Amino acid sequence: MFDDESLVSCAGLVPVMVLAERAGLSELIAERVSIDSLESTRVASATANPAGKLTSIIAGMAAGADCIDDLGVIRSAGMARLFTGVYAPATLGQFLREFTHGHTRQLAAVARAHLVGLARYADLLPGIQRRALIDIDSLLRPVYGHAKQGASFGHTKIGGRQVLRKGLSPLATTISTDSTHGTQGASGGAPVVAGIRLRAGKAGSARGAVSMVREAIAVARAAGATGEILVRGDSAFGIGPVVGACAKAGVEFSVALARHRTVDRAIGSVAEDAWTPVHYPGAVLDPDTGELISDAEVAEVPFTAFAATKHPVTARLIVRRVRDQARGDELFPVWRYHPFFTNTTEPTAAADITHRRHAIIETVFADLIDGPLAHLPSGRFAANSAWAICAQVTHNLLRAAGTLIGGKHAVARGATLRRHIVTIPARTTRPQRRPILHLPAHWPWVEHWNALWDNIFNVHEIGQIAETATGPPVAA
Repeated sequence: MFDDESLVSCAGLVPVMVLAERAGLSELIAERVSIDSLESTRVASATANPAGKLTSIIAGMAAGADCIDDLGVIRSAGMARLFTGVYAPATLGQFLREFTHGHTRQLAAVARAHLVGLARYADLLPGIQRRALIDIDSLLRPVYGHAKQGASFGHTKIGGRQVLRKGLSPLATTISTDSTHGTQGASGGAPVVAGIRLRAGKAGSARGAVSMVREAIAVARAAGATGEILVRGDSAFGIGPVVGACAKAGVEFSVALARHRTVDRAIGSVAEDAWTPVHYPGAVLDPDTGELISDAEVAEVPFTAFAATKHPVTARLIVRRVRDQARGDELFPVWRYHPFFTNTTEPTAAADITHRRHAIIETVFADLIDGPLAHLPSGRFAANSAWAICAQVTHNLLRAAGTLIGGKHAVARGATLRRHIVTIPARTTRPQRRPILHLPAHWPWVEHWNALWDNIFNVHEIGQIAETATGPPVAA
């Protein structure tokens, strides 16, 4: 029987949403998101209290919601004893449909400022003072039906093949550090989302990339990046405006270049003895000579890119070549060449490895797709844009919670954090009017949950209720 009013299915939302408030989520929304009720074309009350409604959406996403109806998970049974100002899914859907492009830009500013707040509250990006790595990439999220605004056919890869698929195309930037990659003796930390912008499915990959890169650089510096900043991207972002934006901002870049005649001539000018083996998985040392045996080799030449434009850039063209495994019986070696353009000062082999680690943004995409970005639930484009930005805030919030726990949870997937920390059942009681959460005995991750609780709450706050005027307050 579904009749217990004291049970809570997502007790982990208590410390997680308090963490969101400590980073100033409700205050930022109240300051920066302004939706005029007089402009509402549907329900006048739908625009009221944007802070409470947006925090409700983010809380639902943190609990595993990937569509508007799923947001009702935060209204069941004893959740009302922990949170106030929680709205029904229908109300939240009406609120999202009131968004316009301007409102999504306001919400994007909130997401950037909230990431900076999280980075200050938790050591979210260890080693960012030394070096920050900004990655930019796009993906295509499939949608179905005829009611999705902006849905159109765009190119994507499935099984290594280019196909046309109907959908919407988010463009995202992430920030990581050398600690994320486990280099320079550091460990811990995971990439966070600096920005996400929804576009039509047929939009080119680089559409909006320049402004996204500028915003990501500003966020990285506000989050504490006082040293080097490196912007990485694939060949879709190896264009003059993106490289120029990096040069103007005084940061380094490492972007792949599309193959054309000028690049091919530069590759052909590399002497055969200039190629150096690079240590990839599977490479071994020759027991006789001690040299590296690897099918991957790198070399570099000076190169002037975008020479036909008003702003040519001269830097290093680093080329990685790999034996074509599909041609095992060739008379002469057949190589596949992968050039990228960079102004870093790292050695050739190290610069190649650093560039290839750009693929870490794919893990962020996988995390988002396995969570709130599994669907773009509304028929209105601006509502889906707001949904994607809320997914960004939720991702960074869970990353900060994992960082406060430490250990393996600092780099755990969002699904793991939801299962271990957020969706933990509990029973609410109020002996002597003091709110108590009774969690399951022998919970496998009790030490990690207590670590999160202790790092968020001060010992003097335990047993009290943290109340806010705009967002959903939580029982401490």
